[in-house]
Amino acid sequence: MNMQGKVLSFGELLLRICPDIEQDWIEQHQLPFYVGGAELNVATALALWNVPSSYLSAIPQNAICEGIDNYLQRRNIDTSAMLWTGERLGIYYLPKGKDLKNAGVIYDRANSSFANLKVGSIDWEEVFADVKWFHFSAICPAISQDIADLCQEAVIKAQEKGIFVSLDLNYRAKLWKYGKAPKEIMPKIAQYCNLIMGNIWAAHQMLGTQLDEKFLTSSSGYQEEDLLAQADRTSKEIISVNPICQYVANTFRFDHKSKGIKYYTTLFDKDSLIKSTEYIADEILDKVGSGDCFMAGLIYGLYSNLSPKETLEFATLAAFDKLFIASDATTSTVEDIKNRMIA
Repeated sequence: MNMQGKVLSFGELLLRICPDIEQDWIEQHQLPFYVGGAELNVATALALWNVPSSYLSAIPQNAICEGIDNYLQRRNIDTSAMLWTGERLGIYYLPKGKDLKNAGVIYDRANSSFANLKVGSIDWEEVFADVKWFHFSAICPAISQDIADLCQEAVIKAQEKGIFVSLDLNYRAKLWKYGKAPKEIMPKIAQYCNLIMGNIWAAHQMLGTQLDEKFLTSSSGYQEEDLLAQADRTSKEIISVNPICQYVANTFRFDHKSKGIKYYTTLFDKDSLIKSTEYIADEILDKVGSGDCFMAGLIYGLYSNLSPKETLEFATLAAFDKLFIASDATTSTVEDIKNRMIA
């Protein structure tokens, strides 16, 4: 793929606040926090890996957000397209207990600057100047019908301009609250996407792809050959329904022992399914952002003209590596990841 120009990631900038419910965080008057948001995690990784990376969100004009913007710029993320509007920055809480079992996401993002965007809020003609790749996730259309319509507007304009579009099928059940099921919204957006990433369950939930009964009735104990066969069927179905889609990627992440993980992925390219190396760890540090890191790895590989197999291996290792980093975005360089590959 011949790429010259920026990768633009679009989504809501959020603060992740992480009270440790095993510690007395209230008495200690301390809350660890991270700057995050799925698409920002992608933009951060790409900038670290020397891909021209830009980021578009909407944040209020205040000292806190100006500090965050400076922080992003210091990480070589182009924020020139940022919309300074509205009254508040979105927040989410991810309480942590022992054994890294999270108590569940608590959102505090209603009426944020980003949530109040609508069709016409963004001059896509201006924003897409010098952009060759546009990335966003299904978290955006989950927020409201207005944001879903805005995403539709964006992908149509991107395709008119010959921009490659990638979509991460992130499913957030707590966000789809405006009366529409994902299946009513996402297929219309997906038809303008060239790379679709997720897993067999997310594709079924959001795009309505067929899913073997065995994957609907239990949550574990699957045979790998059954999972790969389903990934192959799901990928072919997505491409048959969405003719401009060139790649479909699936991640498989399962608990291993009490604190660990088993992780592998697939990439469907043209007419064949490629499986990655499988990685197993007995204990990990932070699950947040691993899928975003995988997505960034796919973009990095294809942008850098790596082969589909090389792209998949890099993306998978980058995502696995992220499980040992306590932040929303990776802090590992390309060299760090390749060294892990050799090790």
